[in-house]
Amino acid sequence: VQLQASGGGPVQPGGSLSLSCACSGCTSWRYSMGWFRQAPAKDREFVAAISWGLGRTYYVDAVKGRFAISRDDANDTVYLQMSSLEFEDTAVYYCAADSYTNLLRRTPRYWGQGTQVTVSS
Repeated sequence: VQLQASGGGPVQPGGSLSLSCACSGCTSWRYSMGWFRQAPAKDREFVAAISWGLGRTYYVDAVKGRFAISRDDANDTVYLQMSSLEFEDTAVYYCAADSYTNLLRRTPRYWGQGTQVTVSS
């Protein structure tokens, strides 16, 4: 399983940005997918996850109502649509894949490289 994230960049507060993560093998292995982030001088934290099959979603409270995770199994890709971005959303964002349980436990086995999101005026 290999994951490749893209879509980061600079954005103003209140703006929107969409991240993508292409995963080779996620659909074949029926893996759920998710996003994590790591802000400067902070530990990596869970952001959102979406299950394989039913597409159940789960979000950390800090992004509920502002971020939306979705997946396109035909293209083995997971997306994170971010809106109403805040300074505190500045971080390196990582995509990940594994069972839904492991994602929610914050222990996925497969990680993509990060993509930087910078919220700045």
